[in-house]
Amino acid sequence: MHAVETMAYVGATPWHGLGEAVTDEAAQYDHQLFIEKAKLNWEADKRQLFRKVGDAVLPANAWEVVRSTDGKVLADSVGERYTILQNKEAFAWFQPWLDAKEAALHTGGALFGGSRIWALAKVNRDPMEIAAGDVVEKYVLLSHSHDGSLAVRCGFTPIRVVCNNTLSMAHSDSASKLIRLKHSKNVHQNLENLRDVMNLINSEFEATAEQYRLLQRKSINQNDLRKYVKTVFEIDAEDSVIWTEKERTKEQKEVVSERQKNILDSVLELCETGKGNNLPSVRGTYWSAYNGVTEYLSYVNGRNEDNRLNSLWFGQNANMNKRALQTAVEMAA
Repeated sequence: MHAVETMAYVGATPWHGLGEAVTDEAAQYDHQLFIEKAKLNWEADKRQLFRKVGDAVLPANAWEVVRSTDGKVLADSVGERYTILQNKEAFAWFQPWLDAKEAALHTGGALFGGSRIWALAKVNRDPMEIAAGDVVEKYVLLSHSHDGSLAVRCGFTPIRVVCNNTLSMAHSDSASKLIRLKHSKNVHQNLENLRDVMNLINSEFEATAEQYRLLQRKSINQNDLRKYVKTVFEIDAEDSVIWTEKERTKEQKEVVSERQKNILDSVLELCETGKGNNLPSVRGTYWSAYNGVTEYLSYVNGRNEDNRLNSLWFGQNANMNKRALQTAVEMAA
């Protein structure tokens, strides 16, 4: 079963070929029209659960979250204080920027049967050039869940135009604290207040772009490239000595696991030949090394495209992507 349940998109067709293309510019600036295109014009309802004690049926201290249109259960059990953020409320958060033409809705949809929702808006500002021919666009991502598994997350995310990699939206612990909101009774007000600190989040984003430019200015040799990849993927150096056929002797054995070897080989190849890394201004730099890692996380790591997207935005790959940037900056500096 495909993890993308429904979605709408502007521009190129997504990798999975699902969703409805938004060709009407008006829908890009009207969250209600975009929600209809994305088939997210439904609500989630919170219903109390009951338990049987002998012959009596008593209310339990738990609630389920159910989709209004078809009765599908989105969450088996959430607490009393869990507050639902409706799809229309999440998308409406963008409307002031849409009205001012500061941003336009770009993609939005539901994952895993409607349990996870996201909206992505493209900021209408000049992109940032990291290197000649290598441009970073700016998007605003809002994501949350209806099953209680995720906080509301909102912040800037960069996408490399040359290779279309989606990177994690937060690159430091301080930024992460600003963009995570619990599904509590104050979630709606907190989401409104978040607009007031978006300039601070934007400053974090601009600072990250400067880190990218630092990586682009620093060359990386083969030894440091291997060290970088091993560090990011936590491949223990003592247990991952990989000898070439020329180097290997009878006494020297390849002790790295097959999986670790495959990871190392795949990432090293992408660091050198991945999308965008063939640009003269990028090749052989820490920027190409970092983008080799992000391309692996975006397109190779995981069972399928949906799991990669889910992990990149919500899970382990987001944390690994942050470690990849931090490690690259530390080594380059």
